[in-house]
Amino acid sequence: MSTASASAAGVAWNLADLYSGATDPAIDRDLAAIDSGCTAFSATYRGLFEAPAELQAETLLEALKEIERLSELMGKLGSYCGLTTAADTTSDEFRRLEDRVRTALVEQENKLTFFELGWLGLPEETAAALIETPLLANYRHYLKASRRYKTHILGEAEELVLNQKNLTARSAWTDLFDEFVASLRYDFTWNGETKSLSQSHILAISYDSDRAKRKAAQECLYTELSKHELVLTNVFNAVAQDHAINDGIRRYDSPMASRHLANEVDAGVVARMQEVTEGNLGIAHDYYRLKAKLLGLPKLATYDQYAPVATNMPSCSYENGRETVLKAFERFDPGMRNIAAEFFEKDWIDAEVRPGKRGGAFSASTVPSVHPYILLNWTDKLRDVSTLAHELGHGIHQYLSRKQTYYNFHHPLTIAETASVFAEFLTFDYVMAETSDPQIRLGLLCSKIEDAFATVYRQNVLTRFEQAAHAARRKEKLSSEELCHHWWQANQTLYADAVEMLPAYKWGWSYIPHFIHTPFYCYAYVFGELLVLALYQMYREEGASFVPRYLKLLESGSSATPDALLKTVGADIHDPAFWQKAFDVLKTMTRRAEELAGSVG
Repeated sequence: MSTASASAAGVAWNLADLYSGATDPAIDRDLAAIDSGCTAFSATYRGLFEAPAELQAETLLEALKEIERLSELMGKLGSYCGLTTAADTTSDEFRRLEDRVRTALVEQENKLTFFELGWLGLPEETAAALIETPLLANYRHYLKASRRYKTHILGEAEELVLNQKNLTARSAWTDLFDEFVASLRYDFTWNGETKSLSQSHILAISYDSDRAKRKAAQECLYTELSKHELVLTNVFNAVAQDHAINDGIRRYDSPMASRHLANEVDAGVVARMQEVTEGNLGIAHDYYRLKAKLLGLPKLATYDQYAPVATNMPSCSYENGRETVLKAFERFDPGMRNIAAEFFEKDWIDAEVRPGKRGGAFSASTVPSVHPYILLNWTDKLRDVSTLAHELGHGIHQYLSRKQTYYNFHHPLTIAETASVFAEFLTFDYVMAETSDPQIRLGLLCSKIEDAFATVYRQNVLTRFEQAAHAARRKEKLSSEELCHHWWQANQTLYADAVEMLPAYKWGWSYIPHFIHTPFYCYAYVFGELLVLALYQMYREEGASFVPRYLKLLESGSSATPDALLKTVGADIHDPAFWQKAFDVLKTMTRRAEELAGSVG
């Protein structure tokens, strides 16, 4: 038994466009340049905001360009260190480099803290006049968006202390979590043979056609995680408490408030989105009952959710996956296909499965002067094609955003999934069009529905879990049993009487990195999936005329608020009917699955 990929063996990224290695002299040169640059910036501009009436747009522009240059150089170093440790979490050399660089960058960032504080301290009328100055047009959104933190920023001395504290607070716990979870092995016994599997491998068995094997794998996963409850529970508690302390210091009125502010989205928009999501749980229940019939089961269990409906689904080599995605993108726009091709041709992708490598998949935007990098764990499954399309969608979004300067480059989480999910749908439609076997077509459709449910319904569950857990943590430290309870309750809302939860499933919260890295990240997935369901329907209706508007959206980075950017493609996120439109698409997909199921008997 093996879930490793032979076809992606040796497919590793080349990070030389950042640095040639952990001992590259350019790393120390750049650290020295940052040191001298930040020192000079502080000496030159520390008094910039002392006389607001005398502040000139020309001088502010010079300062913005220089601090942006320094920030991009720091971003380049940080990106490289993060990528090296993701590729090999066991490397002491990479961990030491990341710690050294992180410590150095915090020290340098502290030298620049005065600038943000000075800008936030300007009188409203002075700041408003500068923001509207044509000379500062490129920085208009950045300057305006920065001031939304005005009531949450402290004095310079306090900000410096918080920056230093983070090295032994959130960052330290995040490092421990990543390295610990990546080091875990799962001794999976099947047919009398025991193999030590990585997390990526044990999770991949969720898609196996053998129900007993799926159940055994899920029990193995969660049983192993439960053995480490002391570490995993303490990490969650520490991160949640750190989040609460920071919220108190910065005067945020709720655990999600800082995330809403970072995402530039109103709390009411998110609440309405969640309400509409939960108002459409019947779609999920109908599908789960349909799938139980397709699998010949009286009722689904948690380990059946991703079981293949079609038992004749072909495997997919990395080479075939690449060609499939490129052809799908070319049907939408040849330029999009050409950008994606660069990722393969220039070794911007790390796809092989190997010990110590971070599980899952991501696309790292790095900085505008370089390009994104993609991490995958390719297992030769057909569903890996969807993951590849997803991450390439991110990569293309990030690649096109390079037209912006650094401060307009990183799009907020609320629209971060726009291109990735859209790319999945492009690839799905292409594969469906190229497939004639009705059983495989049904399998593909069911898989796509399940992916959508995982992104909408499951991520909403993850958000509800966080809401409950963080609220409870603000009263007292949580036991592992209490965390398991909150997880169970959140999932029970989704599964109701349509899916049986395996008892060990209560440990499902314990290995999810978003809870540790970025609390309340997960609702951005819901936002992104529903947004794309609506946008993709617009593309189907409008055809080629939709393409330029869509690509323009991707090129815009974070040059305006998400609300303003999305209005350019016809999306009104304040209207509950907009979110409902997306669920109407999901309902149509479910009905289509019922029809296909009937046609194949």
